[in-house]
Amino acid sequence: MHPAPGYRWEDRAALRDFVRDVAFGQLFAATPDGPRVAQVPAVWADDTTLAFHVSRGNGIARHLDGAPALYTVLGPNGYISPDWYNQGPDEAPTWNYAAVELEGPCQRMDHDALVAHIDQLAAEHEARLDKVPWTRAKMTPGAFETILRGAVGFTMDVTAWRGTLKLGQNKPAPAREGAADGSEAAGRRGIAQLMRSL
Repeated sequence: MHPAPGYRWEDRAALRDFVRDVAFGQLFAATPDGPRVAQVPAVWADDTTLAFHVSRGNGIARHLDGAPALYTVLGPNGYISPDWYNQGPDEAPTWNYAAVELEGPCQRMDHDALVAHIDQLAAEHEARLDKVPWTRAKMTPGAFETILRGAVGFTMDVTAWRGTLKLGQNKPAPAREGAADGSEAAGRRGIAQLMRSL
């Protein structure tokens, strides 16, 4: 995470909400084959336990049970042109972003926990859509179990939380507003909105 104290984000409830809202990140782990990463959706099983699944064929899957891992979530982000600050010639380009890192040991789920996890994942995301929610009841009998054989579920007991909100906090309000306007004009509405929320 960014080392500058002014960018540290330590509000646990806000970090949890951010991870829930983005819902997709990168899972890193050391393996005997070297470092590995998997792109995975995740949901909160409770306030400090993250639940996720990976493809059974992913090289990380066979090494996660009982191992420490790092899960990272990147939110809105974007390049910031020095010109947008309107602060003179001595500004440098930068990148603004919101990100969270979660670290902790992983445990493999049993079959029933994996089914419950997939149901929870689908229910949370189907609720965001303007349609009749999908459930596994819509599937042909046996199809879900066939698909499920290709996945392995895990939980992570989150023992370390690290967040960064780098939104130009070190700049005066008019400079931040100029950067937010420039970001929005460049199509980076998400980071522009975050910068304006300071």
